[in-house]
Amino acid sequence: MSSTNPEFPVPKAAAVGTNHWYLSASPILRALVHLCVPMAAAMIVGAIYNVINAGFIGSLHDTTLLAAITLGSPLLALVMAVGGVFGTGGGALVSRLLGEAESDPAKAQGIKHVSSFSLWGAALAGSILGGIGLLLLDPLVSLLGADAAAAPATRDFVAVTLIFVPVLSAAFCLEQLVRAEGAARQVMTGLIASTVANVVFDVLFIFGLHWGVAGAALAVGLSNLVLIAYFSTWLYRNSEHMSLAPRWFTLSPAILKPVLGIGVSELLQASFLIVTSLVLNNLAAAYGDGPLAAMGVAVRIAQVPEFLLMGITLGVLPLLAYSYGKGDRSRLLAALRTSGIVVGAIALSFAIPAIMFREQIISFFMPDHSVLLLAATILTAQLVAMIANGFAGLLTSLFQATGRIMPATVMSMTQGILFIPVVLLGNLWFGLDGIIWALTITEVAVLLLGILMWLMFRNAIDRGLAEGSPTRANDVLSQMDA
Repeated sequence: MSSTNPEFPVPKAAAVGTNHWYLSASPILRALVHLCVPMAAAMIVGAIYNVINAGFIGSLHDTTLLAAITLGSPLLALVMAVGGVFGTGGGALVSRLLGEAESDPAKAQGIKHVSSFSLWGAALAGSILGGIGLLLLDPLVSLLGADAAAAPATRDFVAVTLIFVPVLSAAFCLEQLVRAEGAARQVMTGLIASTVANVVFDVLFIFGLHWGVAGAALAVGLSNLVLIAYFSTWLYRNSEHMSLAPRWFTLSPAILKPVLGIGVSELLQASFLIVTSLVLNNLAAAYGDGPLAAMGVAVRIAQVPEFLLMGITLGVLPLLAYSYGKGDRSRLLAALRTSGIVVGAIALSFAIPAIMFREQIISFFMPDHSVLLLAATILTAQLVAMIANGFAGLLTSLFQATGRIMPATVMSMTQGILFIPVVLLGNLWFGLDGIIWALTITEVAVLLLGILMWLMFRNAIDRGLAEGSPTRANDVLSQMDA
């Protein structure tokens, strides 16, 4: 199709202050604030909800209920990863096509196919995963580590969660699609509204109807239905190019390859994170409750800057993908450079004072002086790992935004693949110190690998930015017409 086709007029310049303007023409720093601050805020709100939810269940004074939620958390992470397969890959392709439409408006037609495939693909994959889980419910509960006392509550929590797997994965996918248009504030609004609904449902089901952990799982499922309703309504009313209608669903390789190629890296990353978390907890538990408690406190303190950095690295992805699809090399490099400076500034501004005053900070959460120094050491290791992870996450977003499937997948897999031998050997050679510093060593290694792959693929990315290059963002329409 030609860009001169009257059916596809040359797009007008985006109005100042619109989501499109932030992607296409706004100053880079303003674009980053628009895209990244709402993402970080929504993630922090979600973390606060997790604490509140644990408080609700904890108020029932039944440790098996808290154990059930803890044991079921890897399943929730896996479900979100399934939604991320379609949402991350689909969202990156949508942003690239929006950028391509700047010079060839016909390219925007492919966005309808991408958005429909992503949503319904996530829902279908979630249905299959949930159905298999329900058929194998008892073995799954055992695999999650539930003992005889926690098994009944864990079974209730997992069963309700599995019923809502299609909803959860579709909601997470829609979040990425909305963000792909630069609508970060709308994503934040939807996530906060969903969190508020979740709290309301928690109060109703846990305290009003006394449904325990099954009520908590039901609250999560229904709040995600609220999220789907909000995002679907917003896209229907405001998106010029996206459509969620099943009639646009397609299994064309031009859609499957870029969406699943990038999205699978998210699934692999989440799967490895679950495995590494289980390995780490089991190794640390051998040293007693003190190291486990110290590790829990240090991880929660480090989560605040980690969420802010994730807001940057995830928020900048649509801007990078749009600039790449448009072929705007200077804007892509400016976005990458500015976001790198922001990542470094945030990481260091948190890490330096936290390391300098680590014992005083830890003492607020852990008055037991016998493990104070241990917790301070763990916090130092976590903060150094956080800095490396921030820059590694930025490189991963660059690879995803530019459609580089191989390096994106390698970055996602390396952390999990590398961490397990590092932590096992660290425990064997250095004991608890080896466990504490294993994540730091792994994150630094992943960052170095990411820099190496960036140097390897830099020329390919430059060629992809060139106007008319076949290695640029996928020409969805021409491949479909063929």
